[in-house]
Amino acid sequence: MAEVSNELVFEVLKSLQQDMVVLKDGQKDIRNELQAIRGHMNATQADVANIYAKLAALEVRIERIEGRLDMVEEPAE
Repeated sequence: MAEVSNELVFEVLKSLQQDMVVLKDGQKDIRNELQAIRGHMNATQADVANIYAKLAALEVRIERIEGRLDMVEEPAE
């Protein structure tokens, strides 16, 4: 069996340290991408909320116009 020397342990530790740096960089990239996705999701939610608000305003206007023109239909039974 090979003898374990301080140099061998040091080389293994150096290799592990380099691998950890690579993993940390990858994790940082993933974190940045997730933050970008979160920002896009928030913007999309705001856009959808604005669309709903516009639709609601249009619905109110249409109901008011129909009421003025006596175009309101009675519910079907």
